[in-house]
Amino acid sequence: MDAAFTAEQDEIRRTLREILGKRCGPDEVKAAVRTAAGHDRELWQQLARQLGLPGIAVAEEYGGVGCSPADLVLACEETGRALLPSPLLATAALCVPLITALGGDAQRSALLPPLATGGLTAALAVSGPALATALALTGEDPSGQWSGGGRAGGVQARAVTADDAGHAGGWRLYGEAAQVLDGHSAGLLLVAAHTGGFARSRTLLFLVREDAPGLVRSRQAVLDETRPQARIELRDVPAELLGDEGADVLGALAATGRTAAAVLAAEAVGAAGQALDRTVEYVRQREQFGRAIGSFQAVKHRLADLYVRVQAARSAVYYAAWDPDQGGLALAQALETLRVTAGEAIQLHGGIGFTWEHDAHLYFKRAAADELLFGPVHRLRAHAADRAGLFADPATAPVEASAASPATSPPAPTPASTAPRTSPPPPPPAQEKVAV
Repeated sequence: MDAAFTAEQDEIRRTLREILGKRCGPDEVKAAVRTAAGHDRELWQQLARQLGLPGIAVAEEYGGVGCSPADLVLACEETGRALLPSPLLATAALCVPLITALGGDAQRSALLPPLATGGLTAALAVSGPALATALALTGEDPSGQWSGGGRAGGVQARAVTADDAGHAGGWRLYGEAAQVLDGHSAGLLLVAAHTGGFARSRTLLFLVREDAPGLVRSRQAVLDETRPQARIELRDVPAELLGDEGADVLGALAATGRTAAAVLAAEAVGAAGQALDRTVEYVRQREQFGRAIGSFQAVKHRLADLYVRVQAARSAVYYAAWDPDQGGLALAQALETLRVTAGEAIQLHGGIGFTWEHDAHLYFKRAAADELLFGPVHRLRAHAADRAGLFADPATAPVEASAASPATSPPAPTPASTAPRTSPPPPPPAQEKVAV
């Protein structure tokens, strides 16, 4: 594997860092998340027109840039540094791969060009707090029970036929989905719904437009405002099936989850690196006992440990950019690094760092919210270990050699073990009592 970045990748990172440095400071972030959209629409259009950011991993035939998902991972490290509030994750990392993998030719031609140019945003809606399970990040559910399983709750889909009253045929959705990233502002919803009842239980993906009758969306109060979430209520909403009924939806979600894990890990590493840089700059300026606190050996050791953590997580992210199968492990390490770095940044800023309004808490909130949505870290690592077979029971492993093979046959008993014993062994000699 050649881990060296190309000139185009370096240029994308440099240009993106320059734009975000001017337009996405902490004050701008706080102002953008309090708008109705939850992000700066003008900045989003600039990133779409100037860099083609939402269309990096979209093929050129659909109006995209035609780069690989690895380029999106590298770009998201810069968006993570600025804690950019945008529909990039929901649109480019979650919905675009699903439409590309499952959609028909007409659906891809109609949806991918506006998504690639930023004119249309999309959001993935799954029922309950099951986003990490649906993307197979913290475990695999081959039966798709997270989508409702035919029971009450979740989102249910039913096929309807046209009637004489003028009602069109197609599909209808009923239910609700909470914690939908950018669900309040997305122009297109990809809704995972259960259908078929118990007899033919399966999970399918449906397209729902923002103006569909019966659709109710409400923005939720969340810990990290840079990750806006919404509750989606579907009351007999007409929907369009994505692809066909025989599509491998669970497999496509798992593949999307591996790439999304690398993207999320890159954002976390970028945020951790920026939190560390801001902390280093602060300890160089803050003085105590007549000298900068950064000159104290204890502070140096803590910063050195953070630097090693960030660099190790960055290496894991870059590896996952070329091998998405390692995205889960990279995400676990990156989320843990961000949480530790953000916590240390608050402490090293001293009393001012503990105020809720300080910029250090933006990184702490991002660390906590991402781990709640896509973690926790120990489950990410446990699932990666299960996939790798690290804790498989050796007794259940198939025996390759034949039972009649001399190599596997038990050793022949020795004469001493087969000879009958004529008398029991003599008892051990009694110990003498000695007066002391």
